Amino acid sequence: MISMFNTIEWGGLHQCTVAFLAMLFVMACLTIKYFKFRRILKNIVSSKFKNLLIKNGSSFRFIMRLFLYFVGFGFLMLALLQPQWGKQEEVVEQEGRDLLIAVDVSRSMLAQDQAPNRLEFAKQKIKKLLYNLSCERVGLILFSGSTILQCPLTTDYSAFFMFLDQIDAETISSGTTSIDQAIKQAVKVFDLMEGKKTKLLCIFTDGEDFSTDLTDVKQRAAKQGLSVVTFGIGSEHGAPIPIVDQAGNQDGFEKDQDGSIIMSRLNQATLRSLSEQTGGKYIHATESDEDVASLITFVKSFEKDKMDSKKVGRLQERYHYFVAVSFVCFVLEWLL
Repeated sequence: MISMFNTIEWGGLHQCTVAFLAMLFVMACLTIKYFKFRRILKNIVSSKFKNLLIKNGSSFRFIMRLFLYFVGFGFLMLALLQPQWGKQEEVVEQEGRDLLIAVDVSRSMLAQDQAPNRLEFAKQKIKKLLYNLSCERVGLILFSGSTILQCPLTTDYSAFFMFLDQIDAETISSGTTSIDQAIKQAVKVFDLMEGKKTKLLCIFTDGEDFSTDLTDVKQRAAKQGLSVVTFGIGSEHGAPIPIVDQAGNQDGFEKDQDGSIIMSRLNQATLRSLSEQTGGKYIHATESDEDVASLITFVKSFEKDKMDSKKVGRLQERYHYFVAVSFVCFVLEWLL
């Protein structure tokens, strides 16, 4: 009996507390009513003749009515808690969009014109993005001069965040930035997925680019239906690029051949052109969350694709049993 009771799922803690307090209140009221009835009955008629003179004057009958009323009210409260037990598997058809997120891991992403630096700022924006998205499959691409698919498309956001958190200063590549490599990787991923209505790539970068094949790659992406959103990280006035040792400590700034400190600037023109030619959108990162809200609105404007069906075990509603017991108790109480 105990094990069976433990398999029942009830409403929230707040609902249970309210129901318990309500039952205590009803119990107190019924108890007061009973003793008041006995006192009045004792004062107006002797116990020998009370059953003859007063209809329903029997104490036993009155106690039974109170008991039935209390039980009926108690089961009604239990019904309001929406008891559930007995799992039943249901096939749920999932729908969503596929979104590949490419993060620039070149040295310029360590510039600190976005606090604490461009890379960490980009990671914060990505997390805010996914916290406000649901049922979307996301994948993670890291790129600089070359690319790596760090996390395949998945609806498991916790796994995605695990891969995202692993990106730090040690992940930073010593090579230059080639945005065309990130797009090629996305095209390669979507080439293996036929019949997709929506193909999205969001690139988080400062726009510094040394691509050798960007024009052809943009045309290929547009032909495939890949919409490229560029998320510009940094500022146009720029910031120096820190030199970080193996321990993660800063050791000066990068300099050119003349010994002057190199300033890394946000290249909005390249990013805006890339997005416009692929049916995407350029978004400039800001301290507020308006940039993330704009990106979410853009993503949600695309049509959803059917994803793999998923079996979900749902507990069955059983409140009607408790309502039935409550109804029977109230009917018996009325008949008595």
